[in-house]
Amino acid sequence: MFLSVFDIFKIGIGPSSSHTMGPMSAANRFLKVIRSDDWPRPGGAHIAQLKVSLHGSLAFTGVGHGTGRAVILGLTGEEPHSVEPDRIDAVIDAVERTGLVRPPGHPAYEFQPKTNLIYDKKQPLPGHANGMTFQGFDRDGRLLLKRIYYSIGGGFVITDTELEAMRGQKKNASEERVPYPFASAREMLDMARGAGLSIAALKRVNEETKMSRAELDAGLDRIWDAMNGCIDRGLQGEGILPGGLKVRRRARALHESLEAEWRSNRPNPVLANDWLSVYAMAVNEENAGGGRVVTAPTNGAAGVIPATLRYFKRFYEAASREDIHTFLLTAAAIGGIIKHNASISGAEVGCQGEVGSASAMAAAGLAAVMDGSPEQIENAAEIALEHHLGMTCDPIAGLVQVPCIERNALGAVKAVTAASLAIKGDGTHFVPLDACIETMRQTGDDMSEKYKETSIGGLAANVVEC
Repeated sequence: MFLSVFDIFKIGIGPSSSHTMGPMSAANRFLKVIRSDDWPRPGGAHIAQLKVSLHGSLAFTGVGHGTGRAVILGLTGEEPHSVEPDRIDAVIDAVERTGLVRPPGHPAYEFQPKTNLIYDKKQPLPGHANGMTFQGFDRDGRLLLKRIYYSIGGGFVITDTELEAMRGQKKNASEERVPYPFASAREMLDMARGAGLSIAALKRVNEETKMSRAELDAGLDRIWDAMNGCIDRGLQGEGILPGGLKVRRRARALHESLEAEWRSNRPNPVLANDWLSVYAMAVNEENAGGGRVVTAPTNGAAGVIPATLRYFKRFYEAASREDIHTFLLTAAAIGGIIKHNASISGAEVGCQGEVGSASAMAAAGLAAVMDGSPEQIENAAEIALEHHLGMTCDPIAGLVQVPCIERNALGAVKAVTAASLAIKGDGTHFVPLDACIETMRQTGDDMSEKYKETSIGGLAANVVEC
C-alpha cells in the first residue's frame, strides 16, 4: 500500500479539506472531462449550462464550510493549491452578478449559484457521506454529461467508479510496486526490523521510487514552509472569524502574553501546553478564515502537526532540516495506514478520524525525532489515537470553529504526551496500533450519522448560535 507524503500533506485553503478543497478539485475534474473525449458526446452538441448538487454532509454543513463557494471557484478554473485567498470574494461576486463561469480554455457556461447549486439534504449518495453530482446541459436543457464525485477526506476526490475500484484494491494492497508496501502497522514494523531501517527511511525509499531525493526534500521543505507560514500568519491575525458565530481570534493575544512571560522568566508550570495550544490555534484560526493551510491530514485537524513540530523546533535548539523531513515522513507513514484501514474523514467516522489521526501522526513524528525505535514510534501513535476514540464531529453552525480550534490544541498536547510516554518505554505495549485503527473504523460505523459532520447533533444541537 502506498500513499505519498504529498497525498497526505496538500497545500490548499480553508476552512475544510473535504468540504472546500475536495469540491473545488471535483469541479476542476469535471471541467477536464468536458474538454476530453471520455464521454459519448453527441455530434454537434455543446455544453452550455452547468448544475451541481451537494449531498449528505456536504449538503448539511456546506454553507458553513464554504462548499458552494469552493464549487464556484473550481468551475472558474481555480485550484486549491494556487487560488489566492485575497481574490476569492471578487471571483465569487463576478459569477453571482453575471450568472456565468469562464474557466480558461472553455467557453462561458451558464451557472446561476442560486438555482444551479443545490444543497440536497434529502437524497444522500450511496458511496460516501460527501457526495456531489455535476451535470452539463445543452442550450435546450438536454442532459449531456453527468459525473458523481466523492470527497473522501484530506482533499482526496474520486468518482463513483474509482471508489468501487479502490475498495477492491484494498484486498490487493501488497501488489503495490514500491520496495516496502506496508498496509498495516504490523507490516511496517516487520519491514523496518527486517531491513534495519527507521520508519522514515522506509517511507523515503518508497517515495524515491516516484521522484528524486532532491525533489522529495524540496517538496518536504515546501510543506513545512507552508505550515510554518500559516502559524506566523495566525499569530498576527486579529478580529472576528467569518460565519456569524462572532468567534474572536485569540492566538495573537495569547502569543504576545506568552512572549512577555518568556522574557520575564516567570515560572509557568503549563508552559508546554501553552505553546502547543497557541501554535495549533493560530493554524486553525487561519483555516477558519479561509487562509492558506496544509491538510495534516485534513484542514479541520490542520493545527496538530504544525504545532507539535514548531514546538519541537523552538525548544530543541539542535533541530535540523533533516529532523523536519524525518518528522513529516514518519507522520505520513502513520497517516497512510490509518487512511487505508479506517478513515481520516469526519463525515465518515467523526472527529476521531481527523484530530485523532493528526494526533497519532504528530506523536509518531515527535517520537521519531526523539530517536525512538520503530516500536516506540508505533506505540506513540497508538496512545494518541486511543485517547481520541469515539470523538464526534459536531461543529456548531457547520463552521470549523467551535469546538474545532481548541480541539486541535488538545490534540497537540495529547501528541506530545503520547510521544513522551512511548519514549520512556521499550516499545512493548498492550494494544497494537492496528487494533486501535480497526476500533476507530468500527466505532465510526456504529456512530450515529448526526455526529458525523452534519451539525444536527452534539454541541451543534445544544449550543445556541449567537
